[in-house]
Amino acid sequence: MSDYQGRFEKVINHIEANLDSELDVDTLCKLAYLSKYHFHRQCSAFIGVSVIRLIRLLRLKRAAYQLAYRKHEKVLDIALANGYESHEAFSRIFKKYFEQSPSEFRKEPNWDPWHLKYEPILQLRKDMMSGDTNFNVEVKAFPETLIAVMEHRGAPNLVGHSIQKFIEWRKRNNLPPSKSKTFNLVYDDPNVTAPEDYRFDIACSVDTPIAANDFGIVNKVIPAGRCAVVRHMGSDDSIGEIVSFLYTTWLTNTGAELRDFPIYFERVSFFPDVPENEMITDIYLPIE
Repeated sequence: MSDYQGRFEKVINHIEANLDSELDVDTLCKLAYLSKYHFHRQCSAFIGVSVIRLIRLLRLKRAAYQLAYRKHEKVLDIALANGYESHEAFSRIFKKYFEQSPSEFRKEPNWDPWHLKYEPILQLRKDMMSGDTNFNVEVKAFPETLIAVMEHRGAPNLVGHSIQKFIEWRKRNNLPPSKSKTFNLVYDDPNVTAPEDYRFDIACSVDTPIAANDFGIVNKVIPAGRCAVVRHMGSDDSIGEIVSFLYTTWLTNTGAELRDFPIYFERVSFFPDVPENEMITDIYLPIE
């Protein structure tokens, strides 16, 4: 990672950790070791957007996740928590970025317009981690685990619909993340898989098999066995870089053989319940 990358990673982490607060430009300048005269221009050049737009994008991302996945939170409360003085002001800006009102998005989220506007941040996160080999890989024995699964089959940008449905099922069956571990089984690389062929499971651990249900939730098992494990702290935006590292550099260097089971994630802590830079995801690559 270059010196500038490290500086602006600190800036982004600070913004993510303080979205509820008035963000002080002086503090951001100090984190980037730049004077005000240069900070705004350098931020725009390096990140691809101005610092004001960066803050707005990160707040809107959190607001969108709250709308889509935290149905108990009122739209006005979400607006106020993300720095907007009124429902009207929030709705106006939200519709500009998502092409839907907050209420429309909550009912039927369309992430496509947002992805286009968020692309500079996504690319920056990937660039920051690209080529990084400083990952702490541990080999651990994972116990056989029964899981209840929502099978998402289709375009990656529609995973949110499956997540919403799965969250509703968990609530109805009293299986919150606090008492039931959360997993994703990742069968395909979205970068090389046709959208209609993409497979991704959203799951949680259960003590006993679940009965047939109207949600389409099915029983599966994560088998016992050895795994190469990396604990990732931070946004999902860069998680693909770790997956790529495990499949290429780590496997090549260790000579390990893969087991016949897909790579999977355990979601230890979630955005938007915690800031993005505090998210914890354990990545498991099954090996012999």
